[in-house]
Amino acid sequence: MFLSKSKDMAKKELDHYLTDEQLEYFRGKLLRWKAELLKESGDIRGTLGEGSNEADPLDSASNIANQSLELRTKDRARKLIHKIDQAIARIDDGTYGYCEETGEPIGVKRLEARPIATLCIEAQEQHEKMEKEYREDAK
Repeated sequence: MFLSKSKDMAKKELDHYLTDEQLEYFRGKLLRWKAELLKESGDIRGTLGEGSNEADPLDSASNIANQSLELRTKDRARKLIHKIDQAIARIDDGTYGYCEETGEPIGVKRLEARPIATLCIEAQEQHEKMEKEYREDAK
């Protein structure tokens, strides 16, 4: 009897894992992060190509290195924006905050730290362990 009650209570807790207010909080956080990335991306776009006609080879090499760094930063922002859009879509379809592998809640603290998280801590640690083993096997 006790077991079935605790199962029912756990189900109710899962049903109300994230409140509407929390979901709107995370939506706002994600949208602000996206806007910031888009603004930074626009700022980078404005600086690319500046000073490309340098006569000094050292200045030219420095500009090329800076542009390469800016392009990597822009690519990182593009990938993050895609993940943010996916997180917003998960809010819309009701799957936000649940681990893609286990179906368990990711946890509000983890979502606060990484609002685009798709895995609970345990699943993330397992992925990292497998990646590490794969890298070591590849050596």
